[in-house]
Amino acid sequence: MNNDFQSSSRSTYRAKRKKTNIILNSLIAIVLALILFVAYTIFLSGDDKAAPEKEESKTTENQSSEKVDKDTEKSDAAKETEEESDTEENPVEENEEASAPEQEDDTQAIITEGDGSSNVVRTIENPAWKPVGTVQTGEHTPVYDSSSVDWQEMLKAISYATGLEESNMTLYWLGRDKTTGTGSFSTVASKDKQQKYNVYLEWVDGEGWRPTKVEELAAIQ
Repeated sequence: MNNDFQSSSRSTYRAKRKKTNIILNSLIAIVLALILFVAYTIFLSGDDKAAPEKEESKTTENQSSEKVDKDTEKSDAAKETEEESDTEENPVEENEEASAPEQEDDTQAIITEGDGSSNVVRTIENPAWKPVGTVQTGEHTPVYDSSSVDWQEMLKAISYATGLEESNMTLYWLGRDKTTGTGSFSTVASKDKQQKYNVYLEWVDGEGWRPTKVEELAAIQ
């Protein structure tokens, strides 16, 4: 009888243990399934959120780029319109700048055309001409000696009045101006004799020789 009881107890114990194992295994399976489901849900949710942010970032960048391009086009168009407007409003000023002489003083020159009966083609008198400067001091007396300082300063004034470089100038005459008695008179030409002039000078105390009149010549006489 004891054997039967013990056998029955063992069977009952095994049945309970088996049932417990089944329940535990089931619970473990359910927990694993829940973990996998939650992980899968989080993974998919993260991708879904990341994708719109990237798309939104790209869209914002594209919109910013398009705005910059449009602003640049508007700015360039405005500049072109302004430049065209300035050109249309001030065509005379541009032409004046292009044709303006190298020396602004020339705009004050008084030019008298020759009458065709003399060797003088035209006469130029410019009140804006200035003395060329001097290193001489004290009372001045013209010195017509090619080695003198006075002579070199007169050549400088002649070059200033005619625009001829001294290295490209042939001097035919330099002496006292008989019409005034105090000034100087010279005849010069370019080395190729294409430019020929009579030049009249006057002395300004402390400031040097100043051109008073230039005569453009048809020929050297």
